[in-house]
Amino acid sequence: MSSEEISMPKEKGIDHTLQLLKEGYTFIQNRKNKYESRIFETKLLGEKVICMVGKEQAKLFYDNGKFERKGGAAPKRLQKTLLGEGGVQGLDENRHHHRKAMFMSLMTREMLKEIQELTEAEWSQEISRHSAEQVTVYDMAKHVLTRVAMQWTGIPLDRQESEKWVDELSAMFENASNIGPKHWKARRSRSKAEKWLKQLIEDIRKEKIKVAKSSPIYQFAWHQGLDGNLLDKQTAAVEVLNLLRPIVAISVYVDFTILAVHQYPEQVDKLHQKEFSYENFIQEVRRYYPFFPFATARVKQDFIWNDYPFKKGTLTLLDLYGTNHDPSLWEAPDQFNPSRFKEWEGSPFDFIPQGGGEYDIGHRCAGEFITLAILKVTLKFFLHDVSYHFPKQDLDYSMSEIPSLPESKVTIIIA
Repeated sequence: MSSEEISMPKEKGIDHTLQLLKEGYTFIQNRKNKYESRIFETKLLGEKVICMVGKEQAKLFYDNGKFERKGGAAPKRLQKTLLGEGGVQGLDENRHHHRKAMFMSLMTREMLKEIQELTEAEWSQEISRHSAEQVTVYDMAKHVLTRVAMQWTGIPLDRQESEKWVDELSAMFENASNIGPKHWKARRSRSKAEKWLKQLIEDIRKEKIKVAKSSPIYQFAWHQGLDGNLLDKQTAAVEVLNLLRPIVAISVYVDFTILAVHQYPEQVDKLHQKEFSYENFIQEVRRYYPFFPFATARVKQDFIWNDYPFKKGTLTLLDLYGTNHDPSLWEAPDQFNPSRFKEWEGSPFDFIPQGGGEYDIGHRCAGEFITLAILKVTLKFFLHDVSYHFPKQDLDYSMSEIPSLPESKVTIIIA
C-alpha cells in the first residue's frame, strides 16, 4: 500500500446480504454511524461492495470519469425486474447522453401539462366510482397512473385494456428486491410486458397500428442510436417500460403525500396560507419519506479519493435516503418541514430521492419532472376537489421493506 492510501473501514463477516434485507433503507446509515465514516466496505451477494453517503460522496459517485453503469453495474436481480437490460440506466458517456436526450425531449411544458390534465381527469373518474366507499389511496393511485401512463405515452389501449396492466407494471417495482415467488412474479411481469411492447413497436414501424407522431411511443419506436440505426425492438421495449413503470411507481409517493396531509395538518394550513408552495410540499414528501434506498455503479478505473483506494470494477452503492436525511445537509432532517425548500438552491448532489447528478450530462432521473407534475396536481385535487376522512388505521411504515408503504396503504372514506 502506498503512503497515499489508507484502508477504508471494513465490515467483518462473510456476507451481509441478510442484514441489508433486514435493515433496508437504514443499512448504510447504521454503518456510517458505527464506523464514523461516510465510506466503508462490506460484502453483499458474495461480492465486495463500497457504500457511501453524503453530498461530496454523491459528487464522486456521479463523476463519469470514475464510475460507470454499463456491464451490469446494477445487480442482475434488479435488471431482470425493475430496470430491464439494455436501457438508459446501464449506459455511459456518449451512448448515455444520446439515449437520455430521447427522454429529456419529452419533458416539455406542453407534455407535462398534458400529463397533469390526464391525471386530474383520471382522479376525478376514479373518485366518482367510489362514492361513500372505504378505499386505499395506493391501490387507487396504481389504477389512475396506469391509465395515465398508457394515454400519455400514446399506447393504443382503451380503459378496460389498460386496467389489465396494473398488476404487471406494479409487480416490477413492488417485488424487485424480494426473493422467492414474488421475485419470480416480477420477472414474469417484465417478460410479458417486454414481449407485448416488442410487438407493438414492430406494428408501429410496419404501420399496422397508427399512433400520433408526437407521442412518446412513436418517438421511441423510431429513435435512432448513435450508429444511425433504429433501436432493436427489445431495447425499445425496455425504454418504453422505463416510462410506464416509473409513472405507476409514483403511486408510492402519492400514498406518502396523502399520509403527510393527514399527519401534518399544520403544514397543510401553512400551504393554504401560501407560506410555501405546492412544489415545496411535494419536495419535502420526496425528501422525508423512503423511496429508492440507494443507487449503484462500478468503479471505472483505479483511483484514490480522500486517501481511500477504489479498485476498478468494485460495485458501489450511494445511499439516497441517508443523504436526504443527512444532518450536515438538512436542518432537523427527521422533521417534516416543506418551508426548507423555499430557500433550497437546487444542488444535484444533496437532494437525491430518485438519484443525483446533472440531468443532461449525468444520470439524474429525467422522470423527476413527471413525478413533480403528477404529484402537484394530485395534491391539489385531494385538498380541493374531493371530500373524505381518515378512519382509524395503521399508518406505520417499515424501513426494511422496499418500497416502503404505510401498513394500511392510507385508507380513506370518500364522502
